[in-house]
Amino acid sequence: MTVRAVLGIRRWRRNPLCRATDRHETWVALAAMLLMLLAAPVLGWKTGSLTDGALQRTVRAQHAQRHLTAAVVVRAASGTSRYAQDPEAAVTEGSMRTSVVADWRAPDGTARTGIVSTASRETAPGTRIRIWTDERGHPVMRPMDTSTARTHAVLAGIGAALLAAGLTEIARRLVVWRMMQRRYARLDRAWAEVGPDWGRTGTGS
Repeated sequence: MTVRAVLGIRRWRRNPLCRATDRHETWVALAAMLLMLLAAPVLGWKTGSLTDGALQRTVRAQHAQRHLTAAVVVRAASGTSRYAQDPEAAVTEGSMRTSVVADWRAPDGTARTGIVSTASRETAPGTRIRIWTDERGHPVMRPMDTSTARTHAVLAGIGAALLAAGLTEIARRLVVWRMMQRRYARLDRAWAEVGPDWGRTGTGS
């Protein structure tokens, strides 16, 4: 399409019937195409790279601040824990989360009891499960892993590139629409000047 636009510009420059607005529209189309082919991918790559860097720092921070701890199930919990809906667990583990009351120990050795969520199918009293806690021993969601962070970064980059391409196309259409409006306005003015004398003898038309 870019090649066609370039060839069209070269052909129309020598065409006496080519209007200035036709050349302008072609230049606008060529500029928009170059932006979509060059600028949009670069913007997408930059966005993905920045997002990946930020998410990887988050991954390292979460793994440093969260600890995998052994807990013992006391009984089934009535209701749903606020940690049961773990989006990262849903992506990576692909299983349902069950809320239970469990006992565990904080990193400083303090005994804790509370409602936690687990992907384990065995939730009978006395069952040992693995949970994530923060530095104070409070239950938290599992930390994000590197592959999940990279997937989010790739999706962010693709989204940014598509958004940039879409906005470029919208801008091109608006510019062309405005140029057409101006062309029609000039035609209307020219017709208003010539129209009343159209076809009359001696008017020079």
